[in-house]
Amino acid sequence: MISRMQQWMIYGANGYTGELIAREAARRGHRPILAGRDAAKIEPLARELGCEARAFGLDHVDLGGAALILHCAGPFSITSAPMVEACLRAGAHYLDITGEIAVFESIIERHAEAFARGVTLLPGVGFDVVPTDCLAAMLAGRLPGATELVLAFYAKGSALSRGTTRTMIESIHEGGAIRRDGRIVRVPFAYDVRTIPFTCGQRTAITIPWGDVATAFHTTGIPNIRVYNAASPKAIASMRRLDSLRPLLSFRPLRRLLQRIAAPRGGPDEQKRVHGRTYLWGEVSNGSESRSMTMTTPEGYAFTAVSAVNAAERVLAGARPGAFTPAALLGPEFVSTIPGVLFT
Repeated sequence: MISRMQQWMIYGANGYTGELIAREAARRGHRPILAGRDAAKIEPLARELGCEARAFGLDHVDLGGAALILHCAGPFSITSAPMVEACLRAGAHYLDITGEIAVFESIIERHAEAFARGVTLLPGVGFDVVPTDCLAAMLAGRLPGATELVLAFYAKGSALSRGTTRTMIESIHEGGAIRRDGRIVRVPFAYDVRTIPFTCGQRTAITIPWGDVATAFHTTGIPNIRVYNAASPKAIASMRRLDSLRPLLSFRPLRRLLQRIAAPRGGPDEQKRVHGRTYLWGEVSNGSESRSMTMTTPEGYAFTAVSAVNAAERVLAGARPGAFTPAALLGPEFVSTIPGVLFT
């Protein structure tokens, strides 16, 4: 149990994922400060869970009394920088649930500053990118000196939350991404298509700009990385058509309009969270030999709720200062702390 001397905060607790995390924390007996921009949205949940409510915007961040901030309010390309700055000033640890490549890169660049201030910066403690980051680390351990890493996943029985949809639209104009010879390279949507042998059966999958394009390199040192997501032929064709519209999508007012139109009101319901599963596959190679692994996890949002609280507990119990990926700080075995995770 975290002591009162180590009070922590969930910012964005009124969002779909933030509320799931707050409820998981309360289920374990924690009483974090629940915070967000809108007091009217935060206070009812705080009263229900017996937590302190705090309302503030990111232009006037109020972290008073909090030793750790779990940041859940995206799009993180907009919100992470002011919260990281506030944490560094206040000497509070920073965790978030981002999956955005640029956010990972910008936070990891601040390792020296975080170390000097005694602060841990740990982005991506949810489904983005804990399972894939840990899988990458395990694979790298099986083949030291690997030069290629491929990761893939298939989410069965899930749906996107409003926050996830808004975040995806925010960065849609940037297109796809892979890592080539140690550098992040922007590529078209559905840049590559291949068949992945998931444990639930083979699926066609396309390259996506998943967070591991950033994090897996920092975790493993492998210079060539691609991440794939299972997609139907119709979805692949749609993504390729969308690529021709990317110049228009660089116009921010258009992205804001799309966010209002496309973002759903909620995420998967409880039944989908309980019964949904995500299938992962990964492979490393060095040009002459390869190693592969598979992993099955609970549904992504259900995974995130447990993983984020586990990470907060670990950091508050004692963690090295600096900026890290999940597997680099918490170890590849961290994914095994989430019930329902299976390996082959």
